[in-house]
Amino acid sequence: MSQVFGFSGDNFCHGGSIYTNPKEASFYLSLGPQVDVYYPPQKRSRVSVPFVFDGEWFEQKQKTTIDSLPDECLFEIFRRLPVGEERSACACVSKRWLMLLSSICKNEICSNKSTSDDKNKMEGHSQEFGGEGYLSRSLEGKKATDVRLAAIAVGTASRGGLGKLSIRGNNSNRGVTTLGLKAVASGCPSLKVLSLWNVSSVGDEGLIEIANGCQQLEKLDLCRCPSISDKALIAVARNCPNLTELSLESCPNIHNEGLQAIGKFCSNLKSISIKDCAGVGDQGIAGLFSSTSLLLTKVKLQALTVSDLSLAVIGHYGKAVTDLVLNFLPNVSERGFWVMGNANGLHKLKSLTIASCRGVTDVGLEAVGKGCPNLKSVHLQKCAFLSDNGLISFTKAAISLESLKLEECHRITQFGFFGVLFNCGAKLKALSLVSCYGIKDLDLELSPSSPCESLRSLAICNCPGFGNATLSVLGKLCPQLQQVELTGLKGVTDAGLLPLLESSEAGLVKVNLSGCVNLTDKVVSSLVNLHGWTLEILNLEGCKNISNASLIAMAEHCQLLCDLDVSMCAISDAGIAALAHSNQINLQILSLSGCTLVTDRSLPALRKLGHTLLGLNIQHCNSISSSAVEMLVELLWRCDILS
Repeated sequence: MSQVFGFSGDNFCHGGSIYTNPKEASFYLSLGPQVDVYYPPQKRSRVSVPFVFDGEWFEQKQKTTIDSLPDECLFEIFRRLPVGEERSACACVSKRWLMLLSSICKNEICSNKSTSDDKNKMEGHSQEFGGEGYLSRSLEGKKATDVRLAAIAVGTASRGGLGKLSIRGNNSNRGVTTLGLKAVASGCPSLKVLSLWNVSSVGDEGLIEIANGCQQLEKLDLCRCPSISDKALIAVARNCPNLTELSLESCPNIHNEGLQAIGKFCSNLKSISIKDCAGVGDQGIAGLFSSTSLLLTKVKLQALTVSDLSLAVIGHYGKAVTDLVLNFLPNVSERGFWVMGNANGLHKLKSLTIASCRGVTDVGLEAVGKGCPNLKSVHLQKCAFLSDNGLISFTKAAISLESLKLEECHRITQFGFFGVLFNCGAKLKALSLVSCYGIKDLDLELSPSSPCESLRSLAICNCPGFGNATLSVLGKLCPQLQQVELTGLKGVTDAGLLPLLESSEAGLVKVNLSGCVNLTDKVVSSLVNLHGWTLEILNLEGCKNISNASLIAMAEHCQLLCDLDVSMCAISDAGIAALAHSNQINLQILSLSGCTLVTDRSLPALRKLGHTLLGLNIQHCNSISSSAVEMLVELLWRCDILS
């Protein structure tokens, strides 16, 4: 070391400074006024910019890069890039470049005309910009940001085009704003479906950008968007003539003016759904329906403050309506339904759902039945003032009724139930009662001279008063049943269900007896003996008295059974083995959830059943070890296993 510096070790530190120029000491580490020590660097520093030595000082100069160009210059460069990999590669450089690229509209793309080949190539790229709208993208929660929307706009432009965009939830720090929707409007002119759910940061400006840039829009879904008002909806109506479906939910700033504009300009609108929009009233509904050019087919009104006037308008102008849903309209009275039915404008109505409407009375419902001659499907829920007489009068008036579902209609009793069967015996195909507490199990003497030959599906769910007596009569009245759903009926036993099984002539295909805790193996054995040749789906969940004997009977008689649920039954390994040894059963779905008697010994049987299984539920089977579950997952690789 001493030879390098040219002095001996004795005079290495002579008490003075080792620098001839005092200014050089500033480049080294000083430990004090009397001592200067040189520390060689441990790692060579990287110099990214040029240095010019001017005398004794370093002078640093700024390096000029493409980032020094203003946005206007970069915009002119980017709009001359061909659509495809070049644009995507540039978008990956920085957020600034990405946002600039996403702001370029289709008509701002510049084509190169230097040569014929380049011209054809660029014209091809220009035609590809935006595409036909084959791609779908969905952003949820924290992923919903302006940067991601800009990336989607640039990335999908040359890959078929963005056709469907769904934004659900909001990023609290960097949520979607007008800037992100503007990028979509510029880069995705092919957008046909837009869904905005719970996006409070998006206002009128963002949706107006979509309306101006995406004029092929066909479906618009706005849910909990408090910042969007009539102004944006009017822009959509004026610029998107192809709009066919509109859904508005919990948008407090949407009022009558927006709906009136939709009715005036969107002549192709076929479906509209309005829920919990406090600003929408009778004027909006009237303006929407009274347009001569509008031919709505599906209408859904929920939780609105409209009155009888709106129903009168629907009854008069809804000449093309086929599906109508009226849910929780507290200001609509009996008069509204009566006028809607007597207006004679709903001749094409086929499906009607009414829930939580106090105006549904015997008189009002009968008028609806008379005014809708083609009505085929009706769902009535929470109709507190509907009685047996009104239900029977309605079924007599609705001459085309094929499907009827009554849910939480507590004034309906056995008399109304059997009255429906007698009056619709030639056409009714499906009848369902759900949570109707007015049903009481009474011994009725009914003449089976006119059975309901057309009924194919019967569902009685959670009606605690429904018992053996009523079920026995049903068996005689409905000999052509193919689908039976009796769930949560604790009063039904083998004695009540056996007559129904024996009376069925067509052969049962789908049977659901979940929650009927008093049924035993006897009824299951009769079921598979009588209908094993047609039975495809059987649900016995919660029937705690069902044991291995039922599985053995299924293995012998059920050739078409593909879906079996014996969750929380007294099933053990022997029953599973019986199913596995059957040569004719080909199960695709098997649920053993909560069968605590099934152990690891069933592993070989489940493996054999796995040749046809697509779904296996062994949740809460506490006797099956985790190692056995892991082995099943490995062996049954084509089967979805819930454990």
